Amino acid sequence: MRGWAPSGALAINVEITSISVQRGDVIQLGGQPCRVADLIQLPAGAKRLVFESGELLTMQARTRLVALRMMRKW
Repeated sequence: MRGWAPSGALAINVEITSISVQRGDVIQLGGQPCRVADLIQLPAGAKRLVFESGELLTMQARTRLVALRMMRKW
């Protein structure tokens, strides 16, 4: 993932499912951090995650992953 580096913003590890995944979540796949750029709803509660790198990952309804989520300032 080029061009992205953590800033001074607060980041937390969260467990995500196909229901709770959000754009901007960073998931480590194969040792590489991948940021979710887009989400596509699929049948049976599944979602296809599109990463900034162009890679795809399908999360089934019962899939659980750990992601890094940047906390937004209000």
